[in-house]
Amino acid sequence: MKITLLVIGKTDDSYLLDGIEKYLKRLRHYIKFDIQTLPDIKKTKHLSEQEQKTKEADQFLKFIQPHDDVILLDDKGTEFSSPRFADLLNKKMIASVGHLIFLVGGPYGFDNSIYQRANHKLSLSKLTFSHQMVRLFFVEQVYRAFTILKGEPYHHE
Repeated sequence: MKITLLVIGKTDDSYLLDGIEKYLKRLRHYIKFDIQTLPDIKKTKHLSEQEQKTKEADQFLKFIQPHDDVILLDDKGTEFSSPRFADLLNKKMIASVGHLIFLVGGPYGFDNSIYQRANHKLSLSKLTFSHQMVRLFFVEQVYRAFTILKGEPYHHE
């Protein structure tokens, strides 16, 4: 299985980039993991929220293939504990999912076309995080999930 975190716009803060890279290196021992960054939508000042979500959706849908399993990182999604998230990833691997894509939406969330395409919605927290920070939190949680699955001493309950 391959996992992709699909995001819009670059991360510019070096402390976030350093943290993301730290966990990406660790993750590569367990699974093929990639962060795919789509370009920011240009000239958003003149776009409505819906127009911006539609343009972002067009970019997402160009990347996503029909056979991909898509999970939205969405504040309205299901909340998991770290062990339950590890179990979700394990079930996807057992089910022979070839490509699991997690999407981080733009500042206004997702267009309805993305909600319709998604296989599941996952919430990292009831708190709101910046789209930049979500990337680091998510990569760390995927790493944590694999250490849980392997019985390694990273996660403590």
